[in-house]
Amino acid sequence: MKKLLFLFSLSFLIACNDQNTQVSEGNDTASKTEKDTVQNFGIVIHGGAGTILKENMSDSLEQAYKAKLEEAIRTGHEILANGGTAIEAVQRTINVMEDSPLFNSAKGAVFTNEGKNELDASIMDGETLNAGAVAGVTNVKNPINLAYEVMVNSEHVMLSGKGAEQFAKEQGLEIVDPEYFYTENRYRSMERAREREKNKEANKTAFYDPFIKDEKFGTVGCAALDKNGNLAAGTSTGGMTNKKYNRIGDAPIIGAGTYANNKTCAVSSTGWGEYFIRGVVAYDISALMEYKGLSLEEAAKEVIQNKQPELGGNGGIVAIDHEGNVSMEFNTAGMYRAKMNREGELEIGIYSE
Repeated sequence: MKKLLFLFSLSFLIACNDQNTQVSEGNDTASKTEKDTVQNFGIVIHGGAGTILKENMSDSLEQAYKAKLEEAIRTGHEILANGGTAIEAVQRTINVMEDSPLFNSAKGAVFTNEGKNELDASIMDGETLNAGAVAGVTNVKNPINLAYEVMVNSEHVMLSGKGAEQFAKEQGLEIVDPEYFYTENRYRSMERAREREKNKEANKTAFYDPFIKDEKFGTVGCAALDKNGNLAAGTSTGGMTNKKYNRIGDAPIIGAGTYANNKTCAVSSTGWGEYFIRGVVAYDISALMEYKGLSLEEAAKEVIQNKQPELGGNGGIVAIDHEGNVSMEFNTAGMYRAKMNREGELEIGIYSE
């Protein structure tokens, strides 16, 4: 009898232990499943690349740039955190930078040789591969919004000049007097560029101008991944200081300045536009991922650190892939940049560190 009671008690204890183990394992599995199903998202931005040196930046100006970068990226991050689309996050984030005189885009756009502001922008949806772009507009307050309207409300991809402005009016976008884009420092930069050009012609010097690279830099851009797994990217710029002949750079060119594909990544470029167009930089990064199996980090390094310098181009990109990995790759002295992940962790950078 004692032996039977002992065996019964032992069986009962083993059964209870097995049940507890199963409950514990069940809880661990549920916890893991819950963690895995937390929808991933992220966002990354840039405000232009170039010869951005700490010694040339006052503390107050540095703080102003950091504050605006943070305001911009938090705008998009909040949209994503609340379940908004990557397209909306990209648009609204870029709006913040377009409305700031700190960046070469919209309000802070550089001047052409004729003393005008000619604005370019593009946006792309990684889910559908639909895209919209505008070039050479002079009175649209937020060019990225016009690029979006071209994407969703026209059968075209790119509009330019007067036609783009007419379309903006028809879509009810905010139209401003060109004087809105005037900023004193950008105007003075154009005058200095004009003066160097005159001196070069007068002295019959070689074509090379040590300042020309920095005159071609300056753009704002954003790439984002939303909770639905969709990617988007956008870019907006005032182009090149002292540009002539209605010059257009890479910013409004799909595949060069902007590209997004849910299979791979979303990219926004900033740099010497002529070389970024020749290298089809944004698409090249995506293609290296899709066809060669490179990671986003590997692809971005290959294009920005190897391919572009071999061509003679300088600049950088920001990008995010379909898993939320981020790249902020550049080959210049600095690039205004920031990123945020789904945990809300924020990273802001300016210089090459």
